[in-house]
Amino acid sequence: MTLARRTASLSAAGFVASTLIAVPAAGDAVQVRYRTQAIDNIEIFYREAGPPNAPTVLLLHGFPTSSHMFRDLIPRLAQRYHVVAPDYPGYGFSSAPSPTAFSYTFDHLADIMERFTQAIGLRRYALYMQDFGGPVGFRMAVQHPERISALIVQNANAYEEGLSPAMDAARPAWEQRTPETEKTLRGFLTLDTTRFQYLHGVRDPSRISPDAWLHAQAGLDRPGNDEIQLALLHDYGSNPKQYPLWQAYLREHRPPTLVVWGKNDPFFTVAGARAYERDVPDSEIHLLETGHFALEEDAPTIAGLILDFLDRKLVAR
Repeated sequence: MTLARRTASLSAAGFVASTLIAVPAAGDAVQVRYRTQAIDNIEIFYREAGPPNAPTVLLLHGFPTSSHMFRDLIPRLAQRYHVVAPDYPGYGFSSAPSPTAFSYTFDHLADIMERFTQAIGLRRYALYMQDFGGPVGFRMAVQHPERISALIVQNANAYEEGLSPAMDAARPAWEQRTPETEKTLRGFLTLDTTRFQYLHGVRDPSRISPDAWLHAQAGLDRPGNDEIQLALLHDYGSNPKQYPLWQAYLREHRPPTLVVWGKNDPFFTVAGARAYERDVPDSEIHLLETGHFALEEDAPTIAGLILDFLDRKLVAR
């Protein structure tokens, strides 16, 4: 399906038209471009902005959103950096083949994202990871550590103590896919749960645009998308098994690491944020008084922390 046809389909499904419009901060003059790159038979949609010869920041989104979650961050970072934010297969405006035609596992998503970076000419980049972006990004970093200039970790877990008790209900599904465990996971696909993910723990709910959770929910509600999400939610159990490998990568390579963490996240704990210091002792950790999708409330603050961090760390290297 072409991007134009897919856009029309998403609009009909309830996607907000402003999804395709950059939302720069006041005074910004950054032009965000919307592109696609074919990887095999999969069209990967991505947002791109900033000077192409500047250091690159690769933004990896979480569940159940897409590169849309970076709409307020991209124009701020692109003043000084080359910024790329792709949608995974099954998310946003990327192709969404059925699970019978495409294997929806975190290994496969990481492979597609790695090939995507090579296809568009990214040889080295700072990696921003949120939620699902963690398991995708850490697999990429372990496979090619030489390509990672820095890590920016925003509520992306790599430690067992980072999994809150709220995740316990999903653990049986990580071990076995049955009608009962599938029923549990379907609870993550409802509008009430999506809205909860965006609003829980924020300081001021009136600052959280409903565009965010309605955009995410429109993607979940597309015909057949539930099967895509269930496949990945079941495969999430592959991630804790890789935590020791990811931690070994951190200890061995000591990438410059910035942790910006919504400390009221119902899924990933503050202990998981602080754990990064164990393996990268000079990590810079900032706990923000907000929730899982911290950018919705604190994009200006997070952008400022990232710019300061990258300006110091990338120049130092």
